[in-house]
Amino acid sequence: MSTAKDVLIIEEVAPEYWEQACAELIKQDRIMKKLIPKYGSGFLMTRGDAFTTLARAIVGQQISVAAAQSVWNRVLLALKKKVNPKNILALTVEELRGAGLSGRKVEYIRDLAEHFVSGRLHANQWKGMDDEAIIKELCEIRGIGRWTAEMFLIFNMVRPNILPLDDVGLIRAISLNYFSGEPVSRHEAREVAANWAPWRTVATWYMWRSIDPIPVEY
Repeated sequence: MSTAKDVLIIEEVAPEYWEQACAELIKQDRIMKKLIPKYGSGFLMTRGDAFTTLARAIVGQQISVAAAQSVWNRVLLALKKKVNPKNILALTVEELRGAGLSGRKVEYIRDLAEHFVSGRLHANQWKGMDDEAIIKELCEIRGIGRWTAEMFLIFNMVRPNILPLDDVGLIRAISLNYFSGEPVSRHEAREVAANWAPWRTVATWYMWRSIDPIPVEY
């Protein structure tokens, strides 16, 4: 069961670009012209602070959503205080392992916290940095690869033009919607998505919804 400390900050307004993006995608792309009216009742929402978002991404790697939530809840119980880098570092390795984290994930989450505490991450400058610069910085943290960095840019920073080609759900949706279910290469997916620019995040969100009508959250 979630605690008060685990309440996610939800900004229940659409990103300022959302309406314009939808209108332009409907004009630019025959599939979006069908999907957006069908699933047009929702929008992408930003969730949580940067550290919590990334920490939860590490916790959730290679396990089910339910298992990830269970481990995260135990991390919160071990913390007994606000989730932040210093408080995570104050926990012992044994306490983090006791919450259900593998030895490797303990290393990853502590490395993440150390990056924030030491100032090696320029989190206060991310708003003015381009997407690739942020991805490069995040990928220097152990346990964070390009896909996780792209999910962060989509779900935390709500950047409008992210195309996560390593995302299995996106590739599957492109296959079903544009290639009648035939296998799709990264090159073919990129060619399809060229028609979505500069709103590839929005198109990706509708791709996800086409295979799972409940909005995706990370």
